Amino acid sequence: MGKKAIIAGASGLIGSNLLQILLAENGYDQVLIIVRKEMPINHPKLKQLVVDFDKLDNSAAEITGDVIFSCLGTTQALTPDKAMYRKIDHDYPVKLAQIGLKNGVEQFHLVSAIGANATSSTFYLKLKGETEQDIAKVGLPSLYIYQPSMLKGRKDNLRFGESIFNGIFTLIDPLLFGGLKKYHSIEGAAVARAMYNQSIDNEAGTFKYQYNDIIKLK
Repeated sequence: MGKKAIIAGASGLIGSNLLQILLAENGYDQVLIIVRKEMPINHPKLKQLVVDFDKLDNSAAEITGDVIFSCLGTTQALTPDKAMYRKIDHDYPVKLAQIGLKNGVEQFHLVSAIGANATSSTFYLKLKGETEQDIAKVGLPSLYIYQPSMLKGRKDNLRFGESIFNGIFTLIDPLLFGGLKKYHSIEGAAVARAMYNQSIDNEAGTFKYQYNDIIKLK
């Protein structure tokens, strides 16, 4: 049996790009996507696992493979309730990592954010930092953390705030040099490609990637 990849968050910007790559490339023979409801896509390599994310343990036996890509995430506009926001951005990825460890998964790839810091006074950055920290504690052989800034490339359902920020970053991106380069906006497809490439390299340890790193990896 060939290699198997697992994606949580396959309907999002990075996750959907990653899914296309995994289905098109030869690195993995099987792709499992963990979803709340079935996505309108069929492919010989693809299997969809419909779950209640609050009861992931009930589906744990089916979450087996070589690598888990966690592209889960939300926004304050979509999820104003902070408790629910925490579940999506923290609890579900951590639970996936724990299940992955028990099931012998070698790699875990996490989409985080630039500025993630468990001691931050900002809810979003603190949450991202805690997620990174708690997944690292799980003890998977390989943990890859991607910390992009503003993501570009969403074509459907572009939110008003995103449209404004896209315009702002178009103006400021050329001014970001040196230590500020990590705040440069980036295409979701570039992050997805970097994730795939690093999963093929399969290095042991914990790694963090920001803008410059991601651009080199893609």
